Amino acid sequence: MRLPFYPLLFFCLIIFRAWTAEPVQLTRLRCDSREHPLGVESRQPRLSWQLVSAVRGQKQTAYRILVSDHPQTLAAGQGNLWDSGKRVSDQSIQVPYEGKPLLASQSYYWKVQTWDKDGQPSGWSAPATWQMGLLTKADWGKAQWIALEELPASERIVPFVHDPNAAKPLGDRKSAQNALPQFRKEFRLEKPLKRATAFISGLGHYELSLNGQRVKDHFIDPGWTNYDHSALYATYDVTTALRRGANVLSALLGNGFYNIPVERYRKIVGSFGYPKLICKLHLAYEDGTHQEVVTDQSWKVTQSPITYSSIYGGEDWDATREIPGWMEAGFDDTGWQTPLVVQGSPQLRSQTAPPVKIMETFKPVRITQPKAGIYVIDLGQNMSGIPQISVTGKTGSIIKITPGELLGDDSLVTQQSSGQPHFYRYTLKGTGTETWHPRFTYYGFRYLQIEGAVPAQGLLSTIAMPSADIPVLKAVKGLHIRGSAETVGAFSCSNELFNRIDRLIDWAIKSNMVSTLTDCPHREKLGWLEETHLMSGSARYTYDLATLLPKIIRDMQSAQLANGLIPDIAPEYTAFASGFRDSPEWGSAGVILPWYTYQWYGDKSILVESYDMMKKYVAYLGTKANNHILTHGLGDWCDLGPKPPGESQLTPKGITATATYFYDLTILEKTARLLGKTADADRFQQLAQAVKKAFNETYYDAQKGQYGSGSQTSNAMPIYMNLVTPDNQAAVTASLLKNLKDNHYSLTAGDIGFRYLLLALGQVGASDAIYAMNNRADVPGYGYQLAHGATALTESWPALRFVSNNHFMLGHLMEWLYGGLGGIQQDENVPGFKAIVIKPEVVGDITHTRVRYHSPYGPIRSEWKKTGTQLELMVSIPANTTATVYLPTGNAVLESGKALDQQKDIKVLRTEANQTVVAIGSGSYVFKL
Repeated sequence: MRLPFYPLLFFCLIIFRAWTAEPVQLTRLRCDSREHPLGVESRQPRLSWQLVSAVRGQKQTAYRILVSDHPQTLAAGQGNLWDSGKRVSDQSIQVPYEGKPLLASQSYYWKVQTWDKDGQPSGWSAPATWQMGLLTKADWGKAQWIALEELPASERIVPFVHDPNAAKPLGDRKSAQNALPQFRKEFRLEKPLKRATAFISGLGHYELSLNGQRVKDHFIDPGWTNYDHSALYATYDVTTALRRGANVLSALLGNGFYNIPVERYRKIVGSFGYPKLICKLHLAYEDGTHQEVVTDQSWKVTQSPITYSSIYGGEDWDATREIPGWMEAGFDDTGWQTPLVVQGSPQLRSQTAPPVKIMETFKPVRITQPKAGIYVIDLGQNMSGIPQISVTGKTGSIIKITPGELLGDDSLVTQQSSGQPHFYRYTLKGTGTETWHPRFTYYGFRYLQIEGAVPAQGLLSTIAMPSADIPVLKAVKGLHIRGSAETVGAFSCSNELFNRIDRLIDWAIKSNMVSTLTDCPHREKLGWLEETHLMSGSARYTYDLATLLPKIIRDMQSAQLANGLIPDIAPEYTAFASGFRDSPEWGSAGVILPWYTYQWYGDKSILVESYDMMKKYVAYLGTKANNHILTHGLGDWCDLGPKPPGESQLTPKGITATATYFYDLTILEKTARLLGKTADADRFQQLAQAVKKAFNETYYDAQKGQYGSGSQTSNAMPIYMNLVTPDNQAAVTASLLKNLKDNHYSLTAGDIGFRYLLLALGQVGASDAIYAMNNRADVPGYGYQLAHGATALTESWPALRFVSNNHFMLGHLMEWLYGGLGGIQQDENVPGFKAIVIKPEVVGDITHTRVRYHSPYGPIRSEWKKTGTQLELMVSIPANTTATVYLPTGNAVLESGKALDQQKDIKVLRTEANQTVVAIGSGSYVFKL
């Protein structure tokens, strides 16, 4: 039988397409930027997914979402809570749920289908889930805050006192001065269980166990907040930890920032109250019934083996006080106390930021004995962490561990740079090998000083076998703790110094990423806000901060005063004075960070939530301005001048403060327009122009072609923030470059100015100057720090020994390594890396660079290598995005062996500044020049 020609041809084309087309795969389903999250608070959570396809130019043209309250219903293709239907849209991130109302603690199941650029449907994604948190106070049912003791309200110290001489113990305690509680509750499970969910908050920190086993691996939970406003709770699926019959919930509590003892080191002293606990265990049975186990006076409490714990001072554990079997069913707790029912934080919010965990383990690289009976262990890396020891010895023997990031001239640990004294004491129970680590504190350290024990021969072969009276240290480790945000970036290049700088900065980021972004992991542990917007530009290239940054923004909302001031730290546990509380470059994080979060992750809801805070803060700055000029604050903190580091030395404070004020106004104008608040936007635009005019009249020196003192910061900030008028642009740029050349490309910009210096130099096409400034070790800077033994970024360019040597500051070069040298950027007018910019800078002696970044839409790769006069650029762009690629001109450009005009997937847009600019869709490309 002969088929007519045209139907046969059509049939063959269909078969050919089936053989050759690669279907779109749907992966990384997320709800509110988390995978299979528990404790979702939003009643309209935002759903995201990624498309994977090797086909060039692949994109989504429509989607359909199904949401069900039962997995079988979803598997049957029914969305009984929400069936979006086929929606013509390319939106694949932050799609708001629009179905039936969601219920507290309930689990929901969803999947998505998309249509590609040719209108062809994908298969359904694998199903994903989310579980709601407790949405109202009533959802906690009969759960009550319980405690071992209660601090009288009259003796609370809030805000905390910044007074190193404060030494009066808090409260009149009936138990030991620093006693900490442990709680237990026995209950029975008599029916087949469908699901069990635990909701818990323990202030300051808790460790939850079920039937003697730790529930998850979180460390110093919950995250820090202003506890007079709210506390965070965590949600755990504990279904598999339960058993038929008797079960036991148990918890240990630590002080954290809720209650800071006066003993040992403390940056600040104060108390919201003594530690307390609230917990609800929700049991859903197969027969449809439910049961709740909640904290109340049916629980039992006693003192734990923790005899001292301070977020600043360290922790002690007396193993002779351990009570065998207390976490197991059948234990006789008749001698324990009935807990007190107490008041807790007025609001409980779900902890959605990545929990802090133990992320890496370090073993000794060197052990010395600088003094009789004292051993110093070098772990090789300055990190945020805790020690872990394994030891044998007699009952009652005490081992003291002192961490530190530096050694003194006597080769002993010194805490001069990091706050002292901070140490740990472990009292042995004397039964076999005992392994212990602190539970509710941490420190920044590279070295561990051991007293009261001798390292075993396996650790240090030169030490003779000890006396039987001295404990033997069998093993010691450094456990690095940090927020468990996913790693999303990687950088490498042919310049080994730049690779080491990348690692140096990365360790400062990791060591200060907990439930906020701290300045240092030892001396202060406070959320100084300037770094949340200055350093997050680097941090977000390497870690997924999509849920941490909103938590920090909410800390700022909580900290904002009635007059609109956002203080320099959040949570604001203590009120510092003058510029240490009110500095525009710090408080403006309340405006800048919500905008950056929207730009990087495409989440518009953070702007809706933050808009009132942003407006109030800018209005506050207006009340401080004189003729639109601000002059208060700390200025370009830690710039490199003739004096020791501190407040700005080289740049007038009015330049950094007023430039930041102007930047705030431009952001607020864009935010207002995005949210449809046109009248507000027009008003902010007019005010911004007035500030710009005043700034130029006050600080621009037409004769010298510079701003203020002509320092690096003085000229860089106006260039980047668009404060320079067009007719002065060339002069100011020349002045900036002359300053660098005259100073032999030495760094002088400080905490505020350095990022803007890098951005301004990149903006004017002077990446060669960035290279010259940082490819050296002979003057203060990154290379200088490395040459002086730093393994994490230090607080000062010259790596001074009396300042922090692990500091979340001045690490802005990482942003350039990814976005400049590697060239991965985004179109600032299109959020979430929907429109990518690939603009690598080929500078200096670098012959190759590799950069990867996993964006909200998928992985982006930019890799280039130079061989003689030839350059090869390899680019990968995720599906459902586009990219603009900047290629150096001079040679003919080929892509996959063909001229650009022969490639249908590439469009030449223009030629500018010796670069050919092309537009591409998703897929992989190899350009050769």
